[in-house]
Formats: sequence, C-alpha cells, structure tokens
Amino acid sequence: MSRTPAEAAAVAAVTQSDPAGGADGEPSHPDPAEPLYVPVRPCSCGFALRVYRTPLGTRTAVAFTSRRRLSDCLGRDVPSVRLALPAVRALAEPLGVTLVRVDPQLTAAPVRPFPEDTTPLLPTLPG
Repeated sequence: MSRTPAEAAAVAAVTQSDPAGGADGEPSHPDPAEPLYVPVRPCSCGFALRVYRTPLGTRTAVAFTSRRRLSDCLGRDVPSVRLALPAVRALAEPLGVTLVRVDPQLTAAPVRPFPEDTTPLLPTLPG
C-alpha cells in the first residue's frame, strides 16, 4: 500500500515507542508518543482533522489529554480519534496549520438567554 509522506509520518508517530520512559505528567507538555484525543469530522474517505481558529484568527489543530477534557470544551457528540502529537502535526501540516493546542479552554462568552421583554433596545427611527 502506498502512503503519502504525511500518512507515513502519522503511522510512524503512533507506533513509535518512547525512549525516555514516560511523560512528566504535565498536560501542557504531553509525551510526544502519548495518544491524545483529536476531534475529527466524518468525510467520504473516513475522517478528517477538524481545524479551529484562535481568538486572533490563526488556524490551529487541537488535541486533548482526556476524552472528558474534549467533551467539556467541544461537547459530548464530537467524534474523535486517538493520535500522538507528531501524528497530529503531520496531518495538520499539509493544511498549512502549524499550531497545535493541547487542552485548550473554551474562550467564547457564555450564551445569554433571550430577554422576555421584547422592547427594542434601540428606538426605531422613522422612515
């Protein structure tokens, strides 16, 4: 079977063992070979990496150290796969994405319920 360089790098990253013997336990510095939960979307060939934007608009891939962290940030119904960090980088690179955020926090403002009072906030101008 023929693989693209990105696919070969992803397979190698997932199957490689950790020569250092383990991670330091910091979620912000996961072991490069430790599988992370990466959000994906279904497509015609299986799954595709989901790409997001930072608050400043930079495209980024995201990965989470636990399924719970992923569901707390993105919701329970988001499909995910387990990949090592080098595999995520290898999949993101052909898309022009060089930033990978591990365990990002949701930064959107909380949704406020619609006020029951239907009075317009601004007066309607005639004409």
